Amino acid sequence: MCRVGVLFGHQLTLYSFGPSHPLNSSRILKFYELLPRDFVFLDPVMAKEEEITLFHKRDYVELVKRMSEKGFGYLDYGDTPAFKGVYEASAYVVGSTLKALDSILKGEVDHAFNPMGGLHHARRGSAAGFCVFNDIGVLFEVARKRGLNKILYIDIDAHHGDGVYYEYEEDPEIFIVDIHEDGRFLYPGTGFEWERGKGKAEGTKLNIALQPMGIRSF
Repeated sequence: MCRVGVLFGHQLTLYSFGPSHPLNSSRILKFYELLPRDFVFLDPVMAKEEEITLFHKRDYVELVKRMSEKGFGYLDYGDTPAFKGVYEASAYVVGSTLKALDSILKGEVDHAFNPMGGLHHARRGSAAGFCVFNDIGVLFEVARKRGLNKILYIDIDAHHGDGVYYEYEEDPEIFIVDIHEDGRFLYPGTGFEWERGKGKAEGTKLNIALQPMGIRSF
């Protein structure tokens, strides 16, 4: 029998930009409400700062901490707002994704899912697209420390995972398949099919850009 672990807990509902924002806690609460009870439930964990800085620049992490205490303003150029406790909320997302990996490696589950994870727009030194810390990038770096050197990452979000793709565009050991809407029609406007990695990583990346509904290509 396949054991599927799901990160489940109120700590993940903290990653919310408010009721009027498109990324708010109602999404994950609805997921929890509809979730069948035959999964292995895993408790959320807060990532340590030294884990977060395996991917993110330390000065950016310090900025997030300061803005978290301040409780207002933006973490980028007007896209990703700060709120009280945004550092802790973001650290819980990262830590829970790492808990998913750890649970698999320990043999506690066969697969694991963090419903608040996948914050794939954040770059090493900046927030973007409502993503504060890139839990996927941190996961890659932790996995490497655990001896997992070649990683296949499949992204099925409607938006191109630019924060993952461009940070690992020249890395030949990170294989990326990203299926998303064509960047000419949807944020962040990247991820074209001719982008297949650079240098030694040429051919290790695959962008599958889909046309929006009702748009025909000739």
